[in-house]
Amino acid sequence: MKEKNILRILKESRYTVVLSGIEMMQESGYPLLRDGEESYDIESKYGYSFEEMFSSSFYSARKELFFRFYKEVILRAAEMPPGQGFLSLKKLQDRGLVNSIITRRIAGLEDRAGCTNVVNLKGTVFQNTCPSCGRSYSMEYVRDAKGVPLCEKCLVAIRPGVCLFGEMIDNGLMTRAAGEVEKADVLIVLGTNLNTPLCSQMLQYFTGSNLILVSETEHYSDQRADIIIHGRSDEFVNKLAEELEKEEKG
Repeated sequence: MKEKNILRILKESRYTVVLSGIEMMQESGYPLLRDGEESYDIESKYGYSFEEMFSSSFYSARKELFFRFYKEVILRAAEMPPGQGFLSLKKLQDRGLVNSIITRRIAGLEDRAGCTNVVNLKGTVFQNTCPSCGRSYSMEYVRDAKGVPLCEKCLVAIRPGVCLFGEMIDNGLMTRAAGEVEKADVLIVLGTNLNTPLCSQMLQYFTGSNLILVSETEHYSDQRADIIIHGRSDEFVNKLAEELEKEEKG
């Protein structure tokens, strides 16, 4: 069984890092807001594309419409709980088989599933700050505010703690993520191809012995992986967790 072989690789690994991609979100029921059918609904409803509204320039120039869109679309989607794949990922991490997780997704699914040492390259919707005084605000505070959410002290618009289009990813987060990948002798790519921004940014730092790719869709970049599995990422992680439990029970 391939699960047994991969479990053996993980047990022998000194340090294993997971790159968590968009398919993991989809498998938890999250909509494809940027590229799926929902993108047409968004443009019809708001008069602008997802990329136009989810940008630093739109946040700066049209805060009322930005926050209407942000609360009705982004935060509504982010209220969905993490799926079983993320919970199984936590089980693997609890048993020392996964050491770090890196993602560009902003819904905090790995963190909410209980995973640790997660590098959220583009931040999460659960971290919000006042750009004037630096006070932190919860996702619920932003969601429940009438109109534009304001800092209680400064009365200026709160800044969502996510990387908007037109902005660079924080250098500190990039450095931390690169350091994690450099330490890894096993890198698992879940739910994305090796040509996406997440992999393009991170693979250059990987010098380990096993690159494991799990994705539903075949892609020309697959050949760069040492082990290729075409299928659902959540099913793959679930099977690993189940196989591990069987072994532990003897």
